[in-house]
Amino acid sequence: MAEKLRDLSQPIDVPLLDATVAAFYGTGSKEERAAADQILRELQNNPDTWLQVVHILQNSQSLNTKFFALQVLESVIKYRWNALPVDQRDGIKNYISDLIVQLSSNEASFRRERLYVNKLNIILVQVLKHEWPARWKTFIPDLVSAAKSSETICENCMAILKLLSEEVFDFSRGEMTQLKIKELKQSLNSEFQLIHELCLYVLSASQRSELIRATLATLHAFLSWIPLGYIFESPLLETLLKFFPVASYRNLTLQCLTEVAALQFGDFYDVQYVKMYNYFMTQLQNILPPGTNIPDAYANGSSEEQAFINNLALFFTSFFKVHIRVLETAPENRTALLMGLEYLIGISYVDDTEVFKVCLDYWNLFVLELFEAHHHQMDPVAAVSMMGLQPTAIPGMVDGIGSAISQRRQLYAVPLSKLRMLMICRMAKPEEVLIVEDENGNIVRETMKDLDILVQYKIMRETLIYLAHLDHEDTEQQMLKKLTKQLNGEDWSWNNLNTLCWAIGSISGSMMEEQENRFLVMVIRDLLNLCEITKGKDNKAVIASNIMYVVGQYPRFLRAHWKFLKTVVNKLFEFMHETHPGVQDMACDTFLKIVQKCKRKFVTTQVGENEPFVSELLTCLPTTIADLEPHQIHTFYESVGHMIHAEPDAAKRDEYLRRLMDLPNQKWAEIIGQASHSIDVLKNQDVIRTVLNILQTNTSVASSLGPYFFPQISLIFLDMLTVYRMYSELVSSTIAEGGPYASKTSFVKLLRSVKRETLKLIETFLDKAEDQPHVGKQFVPPMMDPVLADYARNVPDARESEVLSLYATIINKYKGAMMEDVARIFEAVFQCTLEMITKNFEDYPEHRLKFFSLLRAIGTHCFQALIQLSSQQLKLVMDSINWAFRHTERNIAETGLSLLLELLKNFQMSEFCNQFYRTYFLNIEQEIFAVLTDTFHKPGFKLHVLVLQHLFCLVDSGQLTEPLWDASAVPLPYPNNTMYVRDCTIKLLGSSFPNMTPAEVTHFVDKLLESKTDLSTFKNHIRDFLVQSKEFSAQDNKDLYAEEAAAQRERERQRMLSIPGLIAPSELQDEMVDS
Repeated sequence: MAEKLRDLSQPIDVPLLDATVAAFYGTGSKEERAAADQILRELQNNPDTWLQVVHILQNSQSLNTKFFALQVLESVIKYRWNALPVDQRDGIKNYISDLIVQLSSNEASFRRERLYVNKLNIILVQVLKHEWPARWKTFIPDLVSAAKSSETICENCMAILKLLSEEVFDFSRGEMTQLKIKELKQSLNSEFQLIHELCLYVLSASQRSELIRATLATLHAFLSWIPLGYIFESPLLETLLKFFPVASYRNLTLQCLTEVAALQFGDFYDVQYVKMYNYFMTQLQNILPPGTNIPDAYANGSSEEQAFINNLALFFTSFFKVHIRVLETAPENRTALLMGLEYLIGISYVDDTEVFKVCLDYWNLFVLELFEAHHHQMDPVAAVSMMGLQPTAIPGMVDGIGSAISQRRQLYAVPLSKLRMLMICRMAKPEEVLIVEDENGNIVRETMKDLDILVQYKIMRETLIYLAHLDHEDTEQQMLKKLTKQLNGEDWSWNNLNTLCWAIGSISGSMMEEQENRFLVMVIRDLLNLCEITKGKDNKAVIASNIMYVVGQYPRFLRAHWKFLKTVVNKLFEFMHETHPGVQDMACDTFLKIVQKCKRKFVTTQVGENEPFVSELLTCLPTTIADLEPHQIHTFYESVGHMIHAEPDAAKRDEYLRRLMDLPNQKWAEIIGQASHSIDVLKNQDVIRTVLNILQTNTSVASSLGPYFFPQISLIFLDMLTVYRMYSELVSSTIAEGGPYASKTSFVKLLRSVKRETLKLIETFLDKAEDQPHVGKQFVPPMMDPVLADYARNVPDARESEVLSLYATIINKYKGAMMEDVARIFEAVFQCTLEMITKNFEDYPEHRLKFFSLLRAIGTHCFQALIQLSSQQLKLVMDSINWAFRHTERNIAETGLSLLLELLKNFQMSEFCNQFYRTYFLNIEQEIFAVLTDTFHKPGFKLHVLVLQHLFCLVDSGQLTEPLWDASAVPLPYPNNTMYVRDCTIKLLGSSFPNMTPAEVTHFVDKLLESKTDLSTFKNHIRDFLVQSKEFSAQDNKDLYAEEAAAQRERERQRMLSIPGLIAPSELQDEMVDS
């Protein structure tokens, strides 16, 4: 059966093909489906199958088979069209056009075959992208005249035009070359007259609602780019506004009006816009009377009505973004303008994320613009340009810019006040809050971060800060009033208290200090009272989480008020005994956050105290942490480490550290003591868990104490290595005896956790021990055997990837001082790790990334050691780098590419330059082109380009003094290396992309060599080549533009730093001046 289908020398057996497709989609056995899948794949990949498409379409009874045939045809059109003979191209073109006309000419077949016709339309547009305008000049006139012959054909023509517009204007980036897009846009623009007349004719003459809806949908696709005269100097706008009140066309018309509202082109048509807006508002008041409760209407509305409210939000936001200035200049339009804002505020309360996002994005822009004018008021020149107007542009506001700005603020005072209320009532949850209400109405610990909510919080926070800057009094009054209602119970609910406290926390840093102090004293006092008077565990948990969030946001206030700081910290200690899920976690996190910002306050003796707070805390430490889980205790210890770090006196510091580590050290000494009598103690699972916990506590303190952790690590270091070695041997013997499954047992996992934690502790300490070579000399040699040699001795499943990252840290820290140890490191880890990771791309993912990071550290700091490797070893290194950047795992590929770039630059400067590049130049170029042109490695685009640029610049730089080619193998010598590389590159790309002509390939290579010193041109040539080579098709190409996006982000950060409060005080990386 399969053989019969595979033989394409005669017409394909269509009933048999139908049966095969049916088997693939059918409910038969797994084997039948697999066999059908195999046959269909083979047909799809056979270059001659497409010749049977017409035969299949004419004879098949199954829609799925027709779709299969069209899929085959589509890929030929996309990738092989220009290689087909002219008569075959014309044949396809005419057949598809005729088929579409035939199916859409009568109502019954058009409705019945709708899906099929839609697919044929898509195929036709794919043909158009190649043929029109050059080889099919009459397409638009043909289409328009066909449309006039019947209403159903007309409806389908509208669908084709809509698809064409979307292909050219919306989806073209990365799909077609820049030149082709430009050509198609010009053709559409120049032929639009005919389409415009057709649309107007349909809207004025037709009675068929399907046709009118199709026409409105097509207009919606066209309105964003057509020449403006077609909109404003023809009856189009009036026609649209006439359709707006009709319920069945309301949503489509509103979408069209939104497109018109969003157009931006100076003030030429302002009068028409004002007319359109006023007429629209009159109509709207009949459809949705002012004062309607929009959130309720939305909640109870049909899906059409909900879509209407969503579209309404889009219309208002689009209109105001571009034309709000025009409306506010003339007094007679201001009432309608304020009414529009009122509608939009109403819509902003709708309980739907998408609707709220639309509104929020606009409010953010609206408030930002008012704020910037207010912010620049000190600088009139900036203010004028900000507002885009001359000082005399607004009648009645002639007396200078200052009054123009304040008059705008007065005009919008009421909406702005309502907006503050909106932000306070709907504030999103910040990241620090871990306590949430689940769907059953219980208060629980959050299990997963919701990224959408975090993004929303960021925008709302920013908007509220601008609103606060515009009127601090109103912001403060609204917040305090709402808080009072929480206290007296008239407005009390979890959600109301949450959003209010999140809003209070979010404006931290935006007020002047004395105002902030006054405000916070009231807020914190009220919240503490609320905590006292409210009963019920869940209620208390919610209030606790809010107190913790608010105090964590205001470090400046806490630093200035020791009494408050002490009360707050003691309150946190109280919450550490509260077993409600999430409360203890949040208490420990908030404690850490406050200590990082106020650490000096805790090590100085404050007025009215007998000793520094840290000493008092260390005395009561055992009771404070009695109810905490191990991971919470670690956070607590890290926090105290920060306090001790702030103590300038070394003797006191060591004393505090000794007291802090007292509990874990006693336990450690006890275990080591027992082990010296009987080693078997260490095999007890509870003991192993305790050892792990002690090490984790040490790591937490090391991470915050840095170099001052030295006395503590010296105390346990050698014992720790002994335990490490013993556990390592235990792991190896268990795996050797128990086979591969032994590595999965809980016993082995526990032992390995101890080994990992040991390595992590050493790595954390060495990483923080600022450039102290004596530390390196003291700690690195004793580890050679227990850690490095042990890694090599172990079976692969027992090797800890942390060994690799520890040595990467050591080399990054001590740089050239490690030169003589590189050979031993190389010997111990290189060969055995490569064997683990080069079998495939999946096993040992941790080892992969850390191995390449170690290699990168050696390449960067100990390059000399690499030069001393034998040529076999260097080949291993180069192969492993190729292996790295072939990974689809982004981090590994990027590490590999960065390492490659560093090595290339280092070899270029060394005496082995000629030798190295002769061996590796072409190989590297070929490998980079391979990952550059497949579709799995797009995120590496920036680095791929830099490697190619380096290679092409090097050839011309004169640093290569010998030929790159092997004289014995190349009969005719090249005049220079550049010509040789040009020739090889053309051959390489020509054989890899047979669908490109030799002329295209040569042109591309020449352009690369020409533009090699100008990175952005060089990069654009490569982007165009990727589109031409047809390797990157309809996928997401944004990674090719990632670098440009990063520069934009940095500019935004600088802007935020200039506005008080936009970057929260708790996030600023400042060394707090807490005297």
